[in-house]
Amino acid sequence: MTDRTAGDMHGSAAKAADGAEELRDQIERTRGELGDTVAELMEKADLKGRAMARAADLKDKAGAMTVQLRSSAAQAGHAMQDKATRAGHVVQDRATKAGHTVQDRATRAGHTVQDKAAEAGHAAEHGAPRPLGTVVRAGLRHPRPVLVAGAAVGALVAASALRRRRGGRRR
Repeated sequence: MTDRTAGDMHGSAAKAADGAEELRDQIERTRGELGDTVAELMEKADLKGRAMARAADLKDKAGAMTVQLRSSAAQAGHAMQDKATRAGHVVQDRATKAGHTVQDRATRAGHTVQDKAAEAGHAAEHGAPRPLGTVVRAGLRHPRPVLVAGAAVGALVAASALRRRRGGRRR
């Protein structure tokens, strides 16, 4: 054999070795890609795992929603409590004003009655005969005995009116 032929054979063997190495690398890459593809398919085919993951996500979302709703409810409760407190204060203020108005009117009415009673007393005192005027003045100075005597007279008048109504019969 010639040198050239031996060199060609040696060159062919080197090329074949390089080609085999390249094939091995290509097979290794294909195996890796195939393994990734199989893993992806397994992941997609794992319905139970996907369902569990989805359930966990939904559970987390529901928990977050619950916290948010509780917070909103608490805020609404505080807002309503504030409104009720303000409304209570408004009602209390109005009731106080109405009470003062009634008290003022009652005081004025009492003063009016007292003034009229004093006028009537003075008229009775000055317009009555002298002995009766003395009695009226004494009654004005000491009103309690006059009130007791008036109540007794009123009771007698009421008793006689009841007798008349019954026709004078006693039971």
